[in-house]
Amino acid sequence: MTMQLAAVHRRPQRLYSAYIFDLDGTVYLGDALLPTAGETIQRLRGLGKRTIFLSNNPTKTRAAQAAALTRLGLPTPVEDVLNSALVMTDFLQRRMPGARLFVIGETPLQQALRQAGFELADDPAVDALIVSFDRTFDYHKLQVAFDALRGGARFFATNGDKYCPVPGGGQPDAAALIAAIEACTDVQVETIVGKPSAHMATAALSLLDLPPVECLMTGDRLETDVLMGLDAGMSAALTLTGATSAAQAAASTIRATYIVSQLAELLPDREL
Repeated sequence: MTMQLAAVHRRPQRLYSAYIFDLDGTVYLGDALLPTAGETIQRLRGLGKRTIFLSNNPTKTRAAQAAALTRLGLPTPVEDVLNSALVMTDFLQRRMPGARLFVIGETPLQQALRQAGFELADDPAVDALIVSFDRTFDYHKLQVAFDALRGGARFFATNGDKYCPVPGGGQPDAAALIAAIEACTDVQVETIVGKPSAHMATAALSLLDLPPVECLMTGDRLETDVLMGLDAGMSAALTLTGATSAAQAAASTIRATYIVSQLAELLPDREL
């Protein structure tokens, strides 16, 4: 096992034009930066590299996520933070503008959808069911979702994460809610717009206006962050600071371009 881990643990030996970072478990955990994250991102910025942030977490607004980074010493404009709520809003505006929705999700997602012109309902007579990370999920919401899908509503989700890393452990994420609804309805979610989907990758690359080969995606999950980057033609780095261990990385069929113990290892030796 030691030899196998050594074979996959590798740091970049080049700089990229742009660096795309996941947030929870990659840049910060709770209200604190993870070790070396702040100085690494500051160094990349000092070298003239673009840095943007891509999060599947829709329980915080983009403004709140940008403010958190700024408060932690990484001044970040809101435009440089993309999350699954934003991508869901764009996705629905393109396909179902003005639709009536039942949303299993917290206030920031609901606000984003209302501001985009969608009607949010608390009954099953809707055009679509939107499922997200929701720490207020209860039986009433499950019942409305059940009835909505039986009535012909479409079924979309912001993200498919199994859990969200928090200090001391994790919180069940959207995958648990999606599974509950699929189990009782036999209806499969139609589209998940967050990582690793092409919808999220397209949003990031459109913001950067760079070819994928000039971008490095970095995150703590193989099945979302790394897979999205690889599928989009980017290089992808797995950081072992969050949801994925070295042993899990070694056993996975998803092979990150790089595996680093902390973000400082994203810098080539000559830049240290």
